[in-house]
Amino acid sequence: MRGRGGGSWCRLLENRPNASSTHLGASRASGSAHPSADPAATLPSNSKDLDRNCGRTPLLSVTSESTATEQLNMKRWVIPITLGLTVCILVTLVLTLLATKSTLQPGTKFGLVFDAGSSHTSLFMYQWPADKENDTGVVSQTMTCDVTGDGISSYAQKPEAAGKSLKPCLDKAMELIPAAQLTQVPVYLGATAGMRILSLQDPKAANQVLAEVSKTIQEYPMDFRGARIISGAEEGVYGWITINYLLDTFIKYSVKNKGWIHPPATKMLGALDLGGASTQISFFPSGSIADPTTASHFRLYGFNYTIYTHSYLCYGQAQAQKQVIVKLTQESQGTPGRIQHPCFHKGFEEKVTAQSIYDSPCTAYLQPSGVNLNQEMILVGTGNVTKCRQAIRAIFNFTACGPHHSCAFNGTYQPDVNGQFFAFSAFYYTFAFLNITSGQSLAEVLNIIEHYCSRNWTDVTASYPKQNLQWLQDYCANANYILILLLEGYKFSEKSWTSIIFQQKEPG
Repeated sequence: MRGRGGGSWCRLLENRPNASSTHLGASRASGSAHPSADPAATLPSNSKDLDRNCGRTPLLSVTSESTATEQLNMKRWVIPITLGLTVCILVTLVLTLLATKSTLQPGTKFGLVFDAGSSHTSLFMYQWPADKENDTGVVSQTMTCDVTGDGISSYAQKPEAAGKSLKPCLDKAMELIPAAQLTQVPVYLGATAGMRILSLQDPKAANQVLAEVSKTIQEYPMDFRGARIISGAEEGVYGWITINYLLDTFIKYSVKNKGWIHPPATKMLGALDLGGASTQISFFPSGSIADPTTASHFRLYGFNYTIYTHSYLCYGQAQAQKQVIVKLTQESQGTPGRIQHPCFHKGFEEKVTAQSIYDSPCTAYLQPSGVNLNQEMILVGTGNVTKCRQAIRAIFNFTACGPHHSCAFNGTYQPDVNGQFFAFSAFYYTFAFLNITSGQSLAEVLNIIEHYCSRNWTDVTASYPKQNLQWLQDYCANANYILILLLEGYKFSEKSWTSIIFQQKEPG
């Protein structure tokens, strides 16, 4: 199945050539400078293997105990850029590169980051002025390049091809960066849930893929900073930090007070991220966190924070839809070889093999003994929303915690959702296609999704001739999956639904 989510990741990588404190500039989205201020931020560093691929210790580790070992003196900045991966990486670049004032030379600086998501890989180029006027730094995205092919985890059987796939985008970047500056350009590659799944399925293959992409990047005369698989907890926490960092909920400049103020914790936004292979929820709960394994502690700008975060591997939209197909296949009582799929439009048919369904650890444990993996079957769309949601519910366990415990699904503890949430990545892309990202009520959202799913496949393809067919065929299934995940999984209600903001870009 296809997923349009990729991986959102953000990494705070230590970069301290000869100093333990660094300084950042500050700017509003409009470009006007703030007066100088120097709020302290302390990020815990307590990891044994979070950054083994780079041989460095992250400034921020996702742990259940907060250990303050690194000090950064920061000044605020704001970046007009898309949420999800791109925003997270900007935080990374600013904290690790723009922050190191002593290493910056006059002129424009560049940084490159590969987002190696489960369904695709993209390269992002950023630039910022080294000589910051009024100690203000503004980072902007100047180039995006989509790597041809699927995510790097799909190259498990031919890892060298994973490395080669990056070359066209690296070549494009080389053309845009002045030759004299190439050796100063940092390059990162962060892999998310697709590679996390591969590392469970075949650790040797995962390591070979990372080795090959690293080898390819190192062939270019740039400053390679490493390629690694980030954990689900890191992915969730970094997304939450990034959203609140950019929206001034950690610290903001007050014109009235002529200084920096710390907004109340009630202003903190939760983060909802949906990729192809995993989904993350992170938020500041209204009360205590009963399960310490789901709590992440850190210190920013002199204040301690404890948030709830959890990542569900195998519950990104692509892997979830594979699980749905498995359930439908095993429960099929119709014509042999033809599986009725209620989440696909009437008139839609697709031929698949058993191998394509059971090729993931998310579904392999459900594989019947003796099944012929070369067996072909045809998925036949029926466009039945009620049965579609029933099929999706079947891949969740909503009763594992019992009636007396706060729980999301599959026995996972979760406190009640609290405050406003930003839903990005595939949450946004799916709902944006259906034009339901403008604060519509839950009733309106349900009606629009039901109407779209009831349409004939011929009508749908004729109405959206420029849409990628692989995405088009999955929008109904993915939209209903989002509804089940948010309402029955994360326990949003009709009332709290309006607290979810489906957005790609940071508000201006």
